[in-house]
Amino acid sequence: MGTATESTDNERLWGGAVTAILVALVAGALVFPERVYYGFIWHYFWGPVLADAKSAQCAAYADGSVTYLYDAAACSAAAEPVAYPGYTLVSEVGYALTMLLALLGVVFMLRRLGVGQDRELFYALFPFMLFGGALRVVEDAFDGLSPADAAITFPWNTLIISPVIYFTMFAITLTALLGSVWLHRSDVTDTYLYPLAGVGTALLTTSVGYLTYLAFTTEYVDLFPQISVVVLVGATLVTWLTWEAVKRYAPEVNEGTRKMGIVVLWAHAVDGVANVVGIDWAKELGLPADLVPKHPVNRALIGVGEQFPEPVVDLIGTAWPFLVVKIVAAVLVVWVFDEQIFEESPRYAILLLVAIVAVGLGPGTRDMLRATFGV
Repeated sequence: MGTATESTDNERLWGGAVTAILVALVAGALVFPERVYYGFIWHYFWGPVLADAKSAQCAAYADGSVTYLYDAAACSAAAEPVAYPGYTLVSEVGYALTMLLALLGVVFMLRRLGVGQDRELFYALFPFMLFGGALRVVEDAFDGLSPADAAITFPWNTLIISPVIYFTMFAITLTALLGSVWLHRSDVTDTYLYPLAGVGTALLTTSVGYLTYLAFTTEYVDLFPQISVVVLVGATLVTWLTWEAVKRYAPEVNEGTRKMGIVVLWAHAVDGVANVVGIDWAKELGLPADLVPKHPVNRALIGVGEQFPEPVVDLIGTAWPFLVVKIVAAVLVVWVFDEQIFEESPRYAILLLVAIVAVGLGPGTRDMLRATFGV
């Protein structure tokens, strides 16, 4: 364990690094707006959010203005920078670095509050990981509708569009955590963990309940419960088989994470199975059309699956390489988090595992519920 002076120095170093990055981005955007703001920040980060919020094929910047295009050919003909809904490799790296910096800040905050060193925090935050995906589907439900028909319209819908929704979820979760700690310290509750889990569960129930309400009262949301059943059963089966294999052939892999490792595996199994079901089998399960992948890594792995002989593709589809990669990556993550990591920095280890689960379970829950509600 570090001393109080070392902790303070680390906090100052973190604060200085965050400040330097923000100053560099803001100053660069002001001094070189065309190159830094529109060529980098807008092109890779904000532009895709705007295009998604407007339900456009892309957003193109030229001569000081942004144009939203709704035709793929027009997007291809537009001069750069052109922003498409979804992620790019540049944006995914940027968001990963942002997440790591944010987690460090939360670790410092939890250390000052004297909470977060117990593994129970991981389980208390689990409902929030599911809630993020469900909240994203609420925005999906209004895609393509006129402002008069949509309950959430531009610019408010940008708050629950990936990746901004991760910042929104961070703020919601942090508020719930601080409120739960306050209740505990005010002797209202015996622990901060139960109210924290309760808030997450209530938010998840409300969002899924609202989608179910829309399914029964509107024409633009449907209900295909068989999708969720297949995804959840499939992910649970994949997790069980993987976990049993780990216990039998490499028990040292899960010595650090213990039962948290099961959650990590299940989260990424949900993401992988949801992709397989949504991309390859949605029509067979009753949906009008299969889903389309948005992540560049996912699209690349589907390209790998397409290289197999046609009879194999017809039998097992093209999205299964993504599931394989997700499971292998999850096992490696569980292996990396050995007992020493939890002994040296339990708060950071727990929060990093929460983030790892969230980046799997968030998109996985979204894909599953998008198909379940036909949006």
